[in-house]
Amino acid sequence: MIKVLIVEDDPMVLNLNKRYIETVDGFKVVETALNGKEALRFLTSHSVDLVIADIYMPHLDGISFLKEMRRRMIKADVIFVTAAKETDSIDEVLMLGAVDYLIKPFEYERLKSSLESYYKRYQLLKRNDVIKQEDIDQITKRGYYNIENTVQKGLHKKTLERIRNFMKKNEGIYFTSEEVSEKLHVSRVTVRRYLEYLVSISELTLEIEYGSIGRPSHLYKHEIK
Repeated sequence: MIKVLIVEDDPMVLNLNKRYIETVDGFKVVETALNGKEALRFLTSHSVDLVIADIYMPHLDGISFLKEMRRRMIKADVIFVTAAKETDSIDEVLMLGAVDYLIKPFEYERLKSSLESYYKRYQLLKRNDVIKQEDIDQITKRGYYNIENTVQKGLHKKTLERIRNFMKKNEGIYFTSEEVSEKLHVSRVTVRRYLEYLVSISELTLEIEYGSIGRPSHLYKHEIK
């Protein structure tokens, strides 16, 4: 069982996060704290596996809390669940070793996915003295939070895979949404949504071609990274 400490200054959000976390198999919230100072006091005499923390907190904010954890050599992983969107904050906590960063408001499925990925990592490292490269790939950014496994709300995996596979098979060729629609017999509006999603996760590149008449053409292409 993975022991969790939640650090959140809003009692309502704290209780909501606690309920969310305990719906995921393998996790148990053993303590909660309203700020970083309270959390550090608990951690001086208790061990946990995972800390779920906010950035914006009184007395000791989340970044200072994580720095102090590291200074005291407290061995616990940290996932931030916060409204902080500043890139400096995100960059700093990731450099300090945070294993994930969720921006409020977030979908419950995103938190569930993060915890399930963490659980796989935890089990793999705890149960084995030596692991293979492919195992490491599963717990690093290549496999740990694999974006292909998290489909945007409203999109269907089977349709996404059809369009993704079509673009991969036609590597390096630009297509309009109309052309993909004709090839796959899927409505143009639907195809456009999925192509835009694949662009948003950097699987496709988009080029806008401006003609002399009418609207510009949106051209999509898959390239090997």
